[in-house]
Amino acid sequence: MSDSRVKLSCVSVALHWIVGISIIMLVAVGVYMTDYKVYALYPIHKSVGMIVFIFIFARVVWRVKQGWPEPASTYKSWEHALSKLVHWTLIIATVVMPVSGMLMSGLGGHGLSVFGLELLAATPNPDEVGKMIPINGPIAGVAHETHEIAGKLMFVAFLLHVSGALKHHFMDKDGTLKRMLGQRID
Repeated sequence: MSDSRVKLSCVSVALHWIVGISIIMLVAVGVYMTDYKVYALYPIHKSVGMIVFIFIFARVVWRVKQGWPEPASTYKSWEHALSKLVHWTLIIATVVMPVSGMLMSGLGGHGLSVFGLELLAATPNPDEVGKMIPINGPIAGVAHETHEIAGKLMFVAFLLHVSGALKHHFMDKDGTLKRMLGQRID
């Protein structure tokens, strides 16, 4: 149940795809709901984000335990360096996104709940309907900026990640993508 050069464990493959697809959907919904002010999506976005954070945490723990997968082939030093940078950016951003989102919501007075299960109560302002009393407005503001910056960095890293996967598959023909799909390579 450990990763090797020829095959990744089912845990590594499952966590990669669960986290990857979930983050892509959360970023897309996040952009949509903020650009078009679709407030009804916020509780769903937050709930799914907190649930996905459990998988993100498991993925980080698993990756620390397993180490980075061994490259499927030999690459130029700049390719190896770019790969490490992209993978570290993705791992860090997948942790920073939900943590900053939870801090933004919780410390901004909006509370935290998972599909109605209240984890931290909202603090509505009795003097202004629809407004909240922040628990710590400045930190909530920093968390908001961090959430946006991490999202943009993640988008760029994602494009590089997909480009690299396609390069490995179509140009290098080294089996990297097949391995990430759970197949054994030689």
